[in-house]
Amino acid sequence: MHLTMLVMMMFLPLLPPQVNDEPVIIVNKATHELSVFEEGNEVFSASAAIGKTSELTPEGQFHVKVKAKDPYYRKKNIPGGTRENPLGTRWIGFDARGTDGRIYGIHGTNQPESIGKSVSAGCIRLHNKDVERLFDIISLESEVVIVKSHNEMKSIYDSWLRDGLNRLLNPAT
Repeated sequence: MHLTMLVMMMFLPLLPPQVNDEPVIIVNKATHELSVFEEGNEVFSASAAIGKTSELTPEGQFHVKVKAKDPYYRKKNIPGGTRENPLGTRWIGFDARGTDGRIYGIHGTNQPESIGKSVSAGCIRLHNKDVERLFDIISLESEVVIVKSHNEMKSIYDSWLRDGLNRLLNPAT
């Protein structure tokens, strides 16, 4: 059994990555990009705004926990669907840092000039038209992977797939 695992681990880097049929969101803080991969193909790509500092937007693997149309902005008591609402037309919340999807999210914006910059308090902002399309592509529990990398998005996705296969073959004991 151990010999089989050892042989598999030696040849694993030579194998093509397994294809995941569930959409996965990849956010690259270094390039201010967000992409969605499904069945090995990039099906969506958009420029994104991220946290003002590197620490504000958490890195790691998370899951979508909340999806909301015309989200209410609790901090300043701003109703959803109004021009004053900084969350734009959609909220896609994920469970970063032990939260429940109501603190960290991918959302639209009423400040389209901020897209492509490091300006947020930690969330990921997209143009409203882009977040509306993303909202329709992904589902609750979709994986969100946030990295800071100078690699291309496809390479980041392929690494995520390989890491997942490694976790499958070597579960924590």
